[in-house]
Amino acid sequence: MSFDGRLASGMGVLSAVVDSGSFVNAARALDMTQSGVSRAVARLEARLGIRLFDRTTRSVTLTAEGRRLYEEIAPLLAGLEEAATVASGSATAVRGRLRVNVDPYFSRVILAPALGNFMETYPDIELDLVTREQLGDLVAEGVDLAVRFGEQPDSSLISRLLLKTRVLTVASPAYLQKHGHPQHPTELEHSAHACVEFRNPQTGKPFTWEFHRGAERLSVKTHGRLMVNDVGTMHRICEEGQGIAQVLQLGIEAALREGRLIELFTDWPDEYFPLYALYPSRHLPPAKVRAFLEFVVGISQ
Repeated sequence: MSFDGRLASGMGVLSAVVDSGSFVNAARALDMTQSGVSRAVARLEARLGIRLFDRTTRSVTLTAEGRRLYEEIAPLLAGLEEAATVASGSATAVRGRLRVNVDPYFSRVILAPALGNFMETYPDIELDLVTREQLGDLVAEGVDLAVRFGEQPDSSLISRLLLKTRVLTVASPAYLQKHGHPQHPTELEHSAHACVEFRNPQTGKPFTWEFHRGAERLSVKTHGRLMVNDVGTMHRICEEGQGIAQVLQLGIEAALREGRLIELFTDWPDEYFPLYALYPSRHLPPAKVRAFLEFVVGISQ
């Protein structure tokens, strides 16, 4: 198949539809009419002999063939954008629309307070921040980058470990005064201690409570009557003296420093929970993605 400008233009329109989430938004971004975008996609589908989108009155989603094509062309289009930036004499310029999928806890506690600095540093960035529990389909949703806690399932996404934060078991002074201070993790299995469970967004089931000390690993079967899926709610429940919870050290330092929460089992200090960045490109990510990655690492230290 020969390569021509119409084919490149059609792929650019395809990318715009995916990135913006609709034909209407793509038309606005490309300064085209909606019918012009539809015709460009139809021509590309006819040229390739495949259907790229499943269309309904309410949504537009990539077909399996469309997803495979987008995964292949996205890094190439990003490379063209980078090449144009270099040619313009601004090799380090960070600009354009950046869509980021972020874990809610990280977004609220770590990202939001510092986000103004990123926006001031990069005035040519248009940031679309998607905050939710589930990762979703980055390609189909036009997401440039995701920042998620926990080990991620195998996929075609590129993952980069950003940091590891300690997992702490905590309770409030009021709780410990009323129910006693457990001396060993196994006491949580066989006592009346109220353990607040946290739902794993990938499985829908509560996380297993683990304790690490060097190479030693201990798994404890807790029997909590309360399960939550919001970290802020879990923190408040603990601070109000209603239970024991396992939390991430990242973002809880003030409560520990001020004595609102007490770390239990300090002789089991070696369990860590990772934070990953994930993105679909198999090539060097664009400058805007690299800039956001560096920013996230910096504010997480």
